[in-house]
Order: sequence, then structure tokens, then C-alpha cells
Amino acid sequence: MQRTEIKQIDDLEAEIDAELAKLRTLNTAAVRALRRKFSQRLAGARAELVFQLGLRLSQRGDHLRRFVGYELIQHHREALRSLNSKRLEQLGRGIDSWAAVDMFACYLAGPAWREHQVPDGLIAEWARSKDKWRRRAAVVSTVPLNNKARGGSGDARRSLAICKLLMNDRDDMVVKGLSWALRELAKRNPGAVVQFVSSAKEFLAPRVIREVNNKLTTGLKNPKR
Repeated sequence: MQRTEIKQIDDLEAEIDAELAKLRTLNTAAVRALRRKFSQRLAGARAELVFQLGLRLSQRGDHLRRFVGYELIQHHREALRSLNSKRLEQLGRGIDSWAAVDMFACYLAGPAWREHQVPDGLIAEWARSKDKWRRRAAVVSTVPLNNKARGGSGDARRSLAICKLLMNDRDDMVVKGLSWALRELAKRNPGAVVQFVSSAKEFLAPRVIREVNNKLTTGLKNPKR
């Protein structure tokens, strides 16, 4: 990168810090409004600059800056298109909470995987990880493949391949992620989900079977009795 761009990143990071410090209410709406302002300023910036700014923010160790950093990349078309396996590994370094993992998977990893910017093997590698957060990231990365609002058009093959790798997992975070993944796919391809749950019911956690069957039959994860 050029020195001028490095200086620009330094200045933008300092501005974002200052703007976050001014917020009276640190809720999603307020922080997202701040991020939109910077996205507008960065609309014509090079993808590399936006990526490096997003990476720097994501590695600061706090939820708010990770959120802003991820969203800056997500909402800059060329920066999002620049993501590859190496860059996702950099951006995913240190994810160790439900919120951080879901932001990473839904905003960055899932969309990059959906567009074939990273190989299926990378997501499968995460699914086999000893780290529960990596395993959750793998299964939640299927959501953007199938969620219409996130740009998904449906991909049962890739989604179920990851679900199959995690169907024996009993970590609560992974179980909840697997339920979400299958419920999301059920909106696009209910037949594939019915077949999967039926063939894998002896391996799946009871919670997954209950919530997915509820979704298939009532449209709700937990219908009121």
C-alpha cells in the first residue's frame, strides 16, 4: 500500500474511534448509522484500503469495532469480492463469541463462499476444527447461501455437506447453529431438509430435530402451545 493510503487508514480509524466515543447509545442502529456514514465516504476507495481498515478494526479486540470493520467490507462491493481464504482467516482471527462468529459468517465468510471465492474445503476444515467457534462459523456460513435477504438463492448440496459433518456435534453453540442452518434451508428446499433429518435423526441432537420439524410443519421454530 502507498504511504498516503496507510495514513488515510490511520486517520479513518481515529475518526471512527472518536465517533464511537460520542455515541450516547451503543445499540446496533446507532453504530450501523455511523458505519453507513463511513461507507458513503469510502464508496470510491480501493478495495485494498477498505479491507485493511476493516481488518485493523476487527483485530482491536472489541465487539463494536469488529462490527464496524466487518460491515465496512460487506458493504463495499469490491472489498467483499476481494476476500479469499487467506483474508477470511485474517478477519476471523480471535472470534470467540456468539456475536463475533455470526457476524463473521453472515457478513463475510458465507457470502464469499456462496460466490465461490473460497473453496468448499475451507468451510469443511472449520467444521472439523477442535474450536467450537470455528465449527459454528462453518455451519452459520451456510445461512447466506439460502437466506434471500442476504443474497442467497438456495444451495442444498453445499449446505447439507457441512450439516452432515456437524450432525454428531453436541456443543450448544453448534447445535443451535445447525438448527438455524437447516431451518434457513427449509425455506428454499424443504424436501431436502425433510430427507436429511429423516436419514440423520439418530445422530442429530433432539433440539435440532424438534426445531426443524416445527419450522417445516408450522413455519415457526417454537410455536406457542
